[in-house]
Amino acid sequence: MPLIETRDLWQRRDGHDILKNINLRVERGEIFALIGPTGAGKTTLLRLIDMLDIPAEGKVFFNGTDINSSDKVRLETRRKMAFVLQKPVVFNASVYENIACGLRWRGVNSRDIHKEVDGIVETVELKSYKYRNARTLSGGEVQRVAIARAIAVQPEVLLLDEPTANLDPVSASKIEDLIAGIIKRETITVIMATHDMSQGQRLADRIGVLVNGEMVQTGGLHEIFTSPRNKQVAELVGMENIIDGVVTSNVGEMATIDINGRVIEAVTDFDVGVEVSVCMRPEDITVALSRISSSARNSMAGNITWTVSTGPLCRVEIDCGFPLVALVTRRSAEEMRLKKGTQVFANFKAVSIHVLRRN
Repeated sequence: MPLIETRDLWQRRDGHDILKNINLRVERGEIFALIGPTGAGKTTLLRLIDMLDIPAEGKVFFNGTDINSSDKVRLETRRKMAFVLQKPVVFNASVYENIACGLRWRGVNSRDIHKEVDGIVETVELKSYKYRNARTLSGGEVQRVAIARAIAVQPEVLLLDEPTANLDPVSASKIEDLIAGIIKRETITVIMATHDMSQGQRLADRIGVLVNGEMVQTGGLHEIFTSPRNKQVAELVGMENIIDGVVTSNVGEMATIDINGRVIEAVTDFDVGVEVSVCMRPEDITVALSRISSSARNSMAGNITWTVSTGPLCRVEIDCGFPLVALVTRRSAEEMRLKKGTQVFANFKAVSIHVLRRN
């Protein structure tokens, strides 16, 4: 039996469907990431699970019980959950008091509260801020206070809404490390909404993709990031190269696909004549100055139209009769003197291509 389950869940606002027929199962102890663009419905779904809102249709179950079946069940279930908002609110009080408030509301005695809070401020690296007013802290520090306040009550389910969305890269990395540490130490189920695909990939056991209020795909990390169900999911998970073509032959599921007169070989079971989209991750494309002998079935000549370096990597855009984006190391780009106008060969394996039926 799943710990959290939604059945035929709909939510509407001002006559518009915000969520459409969401059926979701999250197992006890699972780390589940909801990914999708801004406005996809991720926060709305978390609010329904946390009983902050009532669904227009459908039900949410906690350990097999309909959470909205009675006020008593709602209260008992809410005590088992904690929700960290995208923009957390802290009280005009010390960090200690902010973390302790949930324990006080539950009637925990002062000595046990002191012991619990002392341990948690160590965990979230806020010991030296314990008696500072929480409203004087930075965004990253406030987020740590909010997470500390949530885990202080030892919830069975932790809901996180875009936990690093408003933070600088350094603060975001610290929060992500904190969440990863909590996941390792605590017996807890986590449902996290994020538009950061790499964050979901790093932290989650399983991922659900929300687009326009619909759960378009759920699955393990490998399935979502290498075998997206449609073009929308492919774009979300970083398959920047999405090129339309037509299958012209297929022998033993090794197909040739015509793209503006150029031919790509890919593994697929689509029949001849099917209109498809060829999807490739930039990191699966290698760049060479001449045609090389390799296991890659595809080697496309083209000219570089743009390069830009970001940290240790260089993004290379190539016109091969159709646009391709490759990622190479900055060092390789410098050694090959890659720049706009340079003729190169883009090489990629047939098995690294994911083929979708168009539309």
